[in-house]
Amino acid sequence: MIIIYHKNNKVVEVEVDGKSVVYFEKEITKNLYEMAISFPDDLLIWCQFDLKSSLNFSGFHDIFHHKKIMSSYNPLSNSLISGAIGYVEESPFININKKVTYPTWQMSSCVGGINASVLLELKKYVFVNDNFEYFLNSIAKLAMNNGLLCYSEPFLLTSFLNGKSSKGGSSFVLFRFVKQHYKMRWVFLLFLNLLLYEKKLSFFPLLFCLFYSKRKLKENCLENIQVQSTNKVVNSGTVDVIIPTIGRKRYLYDVLKDLSAQTYLPISVIIVEQNPDLKSVSELEYLQIEKWPFEIKHVFTHQTGACNARNLAMAQAKSEWVFMADDDIRLKDSFLEESFTQIVRFGTNEITFGCYDSHYAPNKKYSKEMQWETFGSGCSIVKRKPIKDIRYRAGFEFGYGEDSDFGMQLRNEGVDILYFPQPEILHLKAPVGGFRTKPVLEWQNELIQPKPSPTVMLYKKLHVSKEEINGYKTILFIKFYKLQSIKNPIRYFFYFKKQWNQSLYWANKLKDRV
Repeated sequence: MIIIYHKNNKVVEVEVDGKSVVYFEKEITKNLYEMAISFPDDLLIWCQFDLKSSLNFSGFHDIFHHKKIMSSYNPLSNSLISGAIGYVEESPFININKKVTYPTWQMSSCVGGINASVLLELKKYVFVNDNFEYFLNSIAKLAMNNGLLCYSEPFLLTSFLNGKSSKGGSSFVLFRFVKQHYKMRWVFLLFLNLLLYEKKLSFFPLLFCLFYSKRKLKENCLENIQVQSTNKVVNSGTVDVIIPTIGRKRYLYDVLKDLSAQTYLPISVIIVEQNPDLKSVSELEYLQIEKWPFEIKHVFTHQTGACNARNLAMAQAKSEWVFMADDDIRLKDSFLEESFTQIVRFGTNEITFGCYDSHYAPNKKYSKEMQWETFGSGCSIVKRKPIKDIRYRAGFEFGYGEDSDFGMQLRNEGVDILYFPQPEILHLKAPVGGFRTKPVLEWQNELIQPKPSPTVMLYKKLHVSKEEINGYKTILFIKFYKLQSIKNPIRYFFYFKKQWNQSLYWANKLKDRV
């Protein structure tokens, strides 16, 4: 392990396996590469010199438990890439929870680490003469979609109570970062949003950023770096399967048959069957007639809604792991066995799998493991311990966003959402059951319909920054203009404002539901 202590972008001390050595370059970005060349399989740690006494040496083994991890931590209130990046990117990686291990490409020069082998693979794509923090953010932003797992990691330090606020990055840095890492249109949308919401006329930052070229990584540039986690996340290895279902008797039977044929059998399958007809009884007679190689826990309810059904099922789970499945999927016999192989390899507490129908174009599927922006309630395996105290919120029932909200609750518990293309799940996308009824939404008879949907607004109010909300508002305004009948832009502006306020009103009402 190599530790590089720096101050004002200059190296002041280097330790190799606990011994001070002569460093090669005073500029830290150059020194980092020199050390990577000399020690290509080692962990490289950077740390501001005044944080040296707070380094959590004992935690490094658990934090960097495989080679494809880049972690840093900023105990200060500001960072080089300002919160205005939310006008450009709306994702879980912007509004960071600093109390837990949290996925983000926003890296800090205060303290952090990366494996030397990763740095060497990325050397040709990121310039060493960048400001060090810009250099770190650029690496993470580029490599996150190529399988590098990037985190804000508070456990890099034993204490950080004396951290002072730092001055955030300038508008010039922000515009340059957007130009080099996003599509061109986002530069102009950033300019517009800063003008609309912060009354800033960023003409010169916009102009100067145009002289920078876009950065791109070669596809699969990190595929030669092998992952084998040292974290032990599987103990008993037991797994329960939860399946909410409504009106899909035949499809559910096929799912159960697939689970019966697994080379790695679940302990129990928990089925929550819904039927709104108060006189109805269960139609799943095969649950009792046939013999199954696992325990069947069957809950029958007249209350419909996926959020409620999943909560009822999770309350019944007892195993170490939970497979959250849909009632219209197909699984190969080795699905669970392969899943746990991946879980052990990456040392993760959650995996969301590729879940596609048979007609989905193969070239449009995600082909590599990576940190995921959402969560799949019908195609994920998650450790039961972190979900014991979280639930699907009732405010999302019959709307959009319950998956994303559950994923955000997991992230705020310190659980990252990882996407894996294999083993893949076949999603049949079966037609809805015959007794399903379209729910009557409370706002559907309002004279002015909310825009966006109140459940979409609820998610944003719960989890994203004000810049992300405002950036979304601008995009929605522009996109919706050509789809609606009011073509007078002034009339449209005032009508859109009323719709937005309606959405806020209903989102606030939904927020209080449990």
